[in-house]
Amino acid sequence: MPPTPTTPTTPTTPAPPRRWLTLLLLLVLCYGVAAAGAVATGDAGSTYAALDRPAWAPPGWLFGPVWTVLYGMIAVAGWLVARRPGPGRRPALVAWGVQLALNALWTPLFFAAEQYGLAFLDISLLLAAVVATALLCARVDRRAAWLLVPYLLWVGYAAALNLALWLTN
Repeated sequence: MPPTPTTPTTPTTPAPPRRWLTLLLLLVLCYGVAAAGAVATGDAGSTYAALDRPAWAPPGWLFGPVWTVLYGMIAVAGWLVARRPGPGRRPALVAWGVQLALNALWTPLFFAAEQYGLAFLDISLLLAAVVATALLCARVDRRAAWLLVPYLLWVGYAAALNLALWLTN
């Protein structure tokens, strides 16, 4: 019986099941950051409702749906970069990890510790990290960079809101 043809894989091209496993891992990582933030803050909704907010502040219920979509997009952006071989992949993935770590720090700083100034410093660094991540991702896969644009816009808006809340509370 002749051997059956197989799809060759190279060290730079992961086998198809591994690609999906990487996506699953990045999704778990991103939503894990969200879950850890939710656990660390307790009742963020009532804390947010008690703050003196500017007229342009979104309602509290909006944050959950927005972040659910954004975390999925962040994971897919990382996955698109992770699956592409090339010299720009490592710096883009390092930046991706840095922005996710800064993202993870913000919620406990703002809600659990009520350190609005430190939270603003963190979100300012996060904004810079998301810009760097998008630029580095664009060198590897432009789709990944475009997936980060809504995240960048939301973090910019959240930074302005954080500043306003810090100044008024």
